[in-house]
Amino acid sequence: MTGFHQRVFSGVQPTGNLHLGNYLGAIKRFVELQNHYECIYCVVDLHAITVWQEPKDLSRATREVTAAFIAAGIDPRAHIVFNQSQVAEHAELAWVFNCVARMGWLNRMTQFKEKAGKHKENASVGLFAYPNLMAADVLAYKATHVPVGEDQKQHLELARDIAQKFNMDYAERIAELGHGEQFFPLTEPLIAGPAKRVMSLRDGQKKMSKSDPSDYSRINLMDDADTISLKIRKAKTDPEPLPGEVAGLEGRPEAANLVGIYAGLADTDEQAVLAEFAGPFSRFKQALADLSVEKLSPITAEMRRLTAEPDQIDAILADGAERARAIARPILDDVKDVVGFVRSTVDERALFGNVS
Repeated sequence: MTGFHQRVFSGVQPTGNLHLGNYLGAIKRFVELQNHYECIYCVVDLHAITVWQEPKDLSRATREVTAAFIAAGIDPRAHIVFNQSQVAEHAELAWVFNCVARMGWLNRMTQFKEKAGKHKENASVGLFAYPNLMAADVLAYKATHVPVGEDQKQHLELARDIAQKFNMDYAERIAELGHGEQFFPLTEPLIAGPAKRVMSLRDGQKKMSKSDPSDYSRINLMDDADTISLKIRKAKTDPEPLPGEVAGLEGRPEAANLVGIYAGLADTDEQAVLAEFAGPFSRFKQALADLSVEKLSPITAEMRRLTAEPDQIDAILADGAERARAIARPILDDVKDVVGFVRSTVDERALFGNVS
């Protein structure tokens, strides 16, 4: 990644109740990365509308995700937190990438096939082109690293393909304008640690999801302590005790899931959990309930405080968007020069005044 500033970009969709899977799989990781990188964290509301969203629900969910970021420990002053739709550079660059990416690449995206199902002819064009917008999210900031889970690896590989094709297609122009051999970095994945894929509490072979009809399948970040404890106690297990070795979890998806959740919350690994709790499930479940309440209750309380003050959240998002634009605008201007677009070099604020 020589020549590129070390920068992380990632985002979370505002599409309903945040749950433990969102926290362990993404938000907790975001907090940790602040100590090592310049971080840009986005509430990706443009991605959200690839499927229908009730407008009032979308606004509420956007603020709720922002509150979760802050409550979990993301510092919006040291880093950048904003919502995607406030920074037009994402959509502008996505159009350029629509013209770089190939249809065959997008046809191979498994997530589109899963989401569209048998009704792909009725799916939105936005859902099909979603990975190109994701590539634009990352490359609008020339981000060098993206924390990814298993379900996003393919999209990051596509972003790398788009960056490489752009670099190759415009290589002569890029060099002529003094941008070196590569305009865009080939963004690297940051693979998460334990509990990177949190499964349903009712079915260890299904991912924890806000769309599951059973609320007992997930722990919502807004659940109170009693509800968290109850859901852990009712979580599906099997008749066998916990083994002493990780190999003993093979073929036991529910047990493996609960051990992974404990490891993720405790910042340890599965083997350490089994070394402590091998034996009857009852003792382990009580410890997992206590740990879950200990880790999540302060986040829940702060989320509730912040969501009760939407003006404070909106101010954080507006400030983050302004700082994000300050990075993305010069990069997009350079893209336009590389592609050959004619663009104004006049400061419009000087012509028309800084109209707000």
